[in-house]
Amino acid sequence: MIDSTRLKDLLSKKEYSRIEKILICLAVDVAKSKQIRDIKQLAVTAGLRAASKWNISATLGGSTNLAVRTDEGWELTTDGRKRVAEITGPFAASSIPIVASSLRQYLPKISDNDTKVFLEEAIECYEENHLRAAVVLSWVGAMSVLHRYIIDNELTNFNLEASRRDSKWRHAKNTDDLGRMKEFDFLNIISSLSIIGKTVKQELETCLKLRNSSGHPNSLKIGDARVAAHIEILVLNVFAVFGV
Repeated sequence: MIDSTRLKDLLSKKEYSRIEKILICLAVDVAKSKQIRDIKQLAVTAGLRAASKWNISATLGGSTNLAVRTDEGWELTTDGRKRVAEITGPFAASSIPIVASSLRQYLPKISDNDTKVFLEEAIECYEENHLRAAVVLSWVGAMSVLHRYIIDNELTNFNLEASRRDSKWRHAKNTDDLGRMKEFDFLNIISSLSIIGKTVKQELETCLKLRNSSGHPNSLKIGDARVAAHIEILVLNVFAVFGV
């Protein structure tokens, strides 16, 4: 979330409070829990020598919902990550914490455990900057949501339309059966049934293309912004509409 090379500049800013500077230290290698000694070492190494005398445990303990102590050490909460993103602005390494937070808000609302697992793994990959994996897993999660919606609400209509388009189609009875169909064809069918609109279908087809490119060895380079846009489309048009 925060590049360690930027820590010196961030911790030297007088407008940041003690708790904000401690939160910034926790945001370095954000997925890794940190002991108090680790936080102090980060701060002192970056030039904030006064941190060696701070009661960091008490300061974090008094931070309302911004950090939590686990068995492995202190970690930022979702609110803590958002707070760091807000205070660091252009100094933040990327838009990762905000996008990840947008995804996380839907996790408790998703009842299907398989879908929830895919989404959780996508978020973790995104936070760790494993961008290709985040693209693939977020897409798989989105398709899982759509498949579950069809099974629960539109299975008869879907099978009729699929059979009309392909006489060899064996009527689906569960999500595994829907997985036999090519995802491009699946999107076309649910669009024809007005389950998604034409414009949404076009955006999802773009997401599918990125998923296919990300899932195979090639020279394609993608960055935070592109992956953020991919995930945002899936959150707003799939998870928020069909996954809750």
